Amino acid sequence: MDNKLSELAALMDRLRDENGCPWDMKQTHESLKPYLVEETYEVVEAIESGNPQFLKEELGDLLFQIVFHSRLAKERGEFTLEDVVQGVTEKMVRRHPHVFAGSQAEDAEDAADVLQKWEQIKSAEKKRDSILDGIPKTLPTLIRAKRLQERAARVGFDWPHTEDVWKKVEEEWHELQDARHNRDVHGVEEEMGDVMIALVNLGRFINVDADEALKKSIKKFIYRFGEIEKEFARQGKDITTATLDEMEAIWQRAKEGEKNGDKSLL
Repeated sequence: MDNKLSELAALMDRLRDENGCPWDMKQTHESLKPYLVEETYEVVEAIESGNPQFLKEELGDLLFQIVFHSRLAKERGEFTLEDVVQGVTEKMVRRHPHVFAGSQAEDAEDAADVLQKWEQIKSAEKKRDSILDGIPKTLPTLIRAKRLQERAARVGFDWPHTEDVWKKVEEEWHELQDARHNRDVHGVEEEMGDVMIALVNLGRFINVDADEALKKSIKKFIYRFGEIEKEFARQGKDITTATLDEMEAIWQRAKEGEKNGDKSLL
């Protein structure tokens, strides 16, 4: 194992020994779950920032979580950090036969072919009942929806043309309208979900990631609403007494500013 990784593992051992850190000593796999999720999202945020130093730091924090969980497993006699590294190395070799199996391997034609072969190898290893098994239920909903659709598409369960997906979105939208017109409370919820999953699917076909698109729209909403708050603060007015028309006017000015390239806060 690399010396630096060994040093990190030794540091973790020190934190967990009888004279170590009281906080680290009381942690379990369960108690660390929120930190693991948080560090993962911070890595994503660092990637989006485009700042390599930020990314380096956050990857280190995520790595520390992996070392921590490995140490806990070692204490229970289950596996070690070395086992984790060896396991993932062997798995990557198995799942890239077009790279590591030499002349005996069937070449992969493109990225899509690689993914298809990856799923075939993975399914054989995992002995899953369904090709949809193994996608974490704790994934953010839009990401999970896309992953499920991608898995199904790899075995041919997919629309042949983008226009078919557009029609499906329109169909689900009309069904949502009908449910609302009929005051079908449960139907409205169901159809709303169908509209969203259809939009996620459409995003796959037009190369738009629904989760990323929603993140950007949330960012715009925060910026524009922030402009409303700042304008009322500048005028010395209480925003809670503002009319919708007043707020909408400021919102539209912020929107126009974005179109003209004034996106300093986005």
